Amino acid sequence: MTAINQKYQILESLDSLDESQKNKVMEYINGLLYTTDEVRHKNLKRTALKEIRQALNKKRSLNLTF
Repeated sequence: MTAINQKYQILESLDSLDESQKNKVMEYINGLLYTTDEVRHKNLKRTALKEIRQALNKKRSLNLTF
């Protein structure tokens, strides 16, 4: 069985579930794929980049007023 066939079988199985069951399955799969350290690192990185963008935007707006 090829990987593509396996993916199609998984998708067909998900179609038979209701929405809450699909969400639980997807949360479980994401839990297997990403360790808590990876998730924590991604969230920290996302927050840091957001703060950097905000700081750069503030700096640009301050430079325009001088």
